Amino acid sequence: MAEIIKVFREEIPAMRFIGKKYHDYSGWGEWFANGWFDVVENSMGGTGKILELWENGGGYVGLECRKDGELLEYWIGMFTPENTEVPEGFSCLDFPKANLGICWIYGREEEVHGIMGKCPQALRNAGMEPGVDENGVERSFENGLCPRFTTPDEKGNVILDYCCFL
Repeated sequence: MAEIIKVFREEIPAMRFIGKKYHDYSGWGEWFANGWFDVVENSMGGTGKILELWENGGGYVGLECRKDGELLEYWIGMFTPENTEVPEGFSCLDFPKANLGICWIYGREEEVHGIMGKCPQALRNAGMEPGVDENGVERSFENGLCPRFTTPDEKGNVILDYCCFL
């Protein structure tokens, strides 16, 4: 069974998110089939460029934009340095320097997504309040990092970073 094993705050630099916008969670298969993560990685000159700015960068990201609990947009892509050129066929969102509240969710890959809804309360319990922008939109994301998320441990478990902008 999946569980939240760590809750912490992290400051991130200004960054650009490059990806594609969806209205549900169905786009992951086409990202892998079309090699789109490779396209984004190449546009920033390799994942080393984002890792120079943010030690937890370089992950494959599912970014949620919600208002009043309802999903408005779902983006799939990657965070890149702030002035990265956007490849043809992709869109971007620019984020200023910010603070994140992060939960590490530990469990089998098929289980970790099922308890992401517990993370906002875990953040509140740790003294962090998920934020909203001037339009009342809350942004959070799944950050699938290598090797925490991509390489299961001896028990077959991974760690998914679930991040909320504060």
